[in-house]
Amino acid sequence: MLNKTNIFLLSLAFLNVLSNLNAAETNIPNPPSSFTAQDHPWDHGEKIDLNWIHSLNNQTSVQYYSIFQSTNSGSFVFVRNVDPEISSYTVEKLDRQKEYIFKVVSVGEDGVESSPVVTLSAISPTREWFDGRRFSLFIITMIFCGSVVYWILRARGGEPIKIRKIAGLEAVDEAVGRATEMGQPILFIPGIQDMNEIQTIAGITILSRVAKVAAEYDAKVEVPTSRSLVMTAARETVQASFLTAGRPESYNQDLIYYVTDEQFGYVAYVQGMMVREKPAACFYMGAFFAESLILAETGNTIGAIQVAGTAMPAQLPFFVAACDYTLIGEEFFAASAYLSGEPDQLGSLKGQDIGKVIVFIGIVIGAGLLTLGTLLGTSSSLGLTLISAAEYLKSVILT
Repeated sequence: MLNKTNIFLLSLAFLNVLSNLNAAETNIPNPPSSFTAQDHPWDHGEKIDLNWIHSLNNQTSVQYYSIFQSTNSGSFVFVRNVDPEISSYTVEKLDRQKEYIFKVVSVGEDGVESSPVVTLSAISPTREWFDGRRFSLFIITMIFCGSVVYWILRARGGEPIKIRKIAGLEAVDEAVGRATEMGQPILFIPGIQDMNEIQTIAGITILSRVAKVAAEYDAKVEVPTSRSLVMTAARETVQASFLTAGRPESYNQDLIYYVTDEQFGYVAYVQGMMVREKPAACFYMGAFFAESLILAETGNTIGAIQVAGTAMPAQLPFFVAACDYTLIGEEFFAASAYLSGEPDQLGSLKGQDIGKVIVFIGIVIGAGLLTLGTLLGTSSSLGLTLISAAEYLKSVILT
């Protein structure tokens, strides 16, 4: 049976519950207003821009806004939370074949959410003719291509294009001449990759020059290959070089042959042949891997003049240590322009150098901006601006 005390306590509990409910209702933040979604301009068709007006809330502060997305046939999926100072957001990585509906809610203290605000109609992203994010890349491409075309036209006009001497290519005549005097063959290794490797193509280009000089000196050029297609290309190249030199009868296709695709089986054969025949000049031009040191050390042991060229950074130290001359990186790829002297190739090489200078300047500017921004710190608005500029330069312009 209830007495006065129990009735009083029940009344207090009921009033407390009502007070908590009123407090919870009071702490619910107001939703944002004027929520709109529109296609992002000048993109690849994968972005939607969301805009809203901040929640006018006098009862509690908004901690953040939560954004959700949904297709017409699906439930809402969380996208991300944004700071309360932000009134717009770009949703990325959307499918332009689908239509999307978006909603946003204000989240207050203790995770209390407002009523959701939903876009009035579904929207799908549209692909534009031009991606605005790549405009800086377009400008850089125009500068690079313009410099190449400009220098090609100047070279065609008869202006001499000066290229730094490449010692390894200048030594071709010396190496072939020594082999001729000693009556020993010339060994040319065009790497161990197939013709789809750009370094193999560059090596075949240098083989053309070596074969032409060998034909003029009446020297023997032996080219063992590890790919059948490389063998065919090498045969055609050497035959054309002998024909250009006026010695087509001296061409012997049996000196250009296929050994095996297996890496160390091929190297074992070449190493044994080098020890037996002791070529006076060895050329290693192409893509090499672990076999580079084996070949170079064997050639050094038999006392041959060795000229190597590759763009494989891990193998360059072995060639530099064991060979007389080494074409490092882009020297190897510039060999065709250097050897041919054709205006188009020389102008192209000069134009690419201008592009490299521009990239170098960009790297220096980016490093300077990042250094200054780090010194000033992210707490400073200027420091944060400098770091953002350096990041934009790295990820958008130089990438």
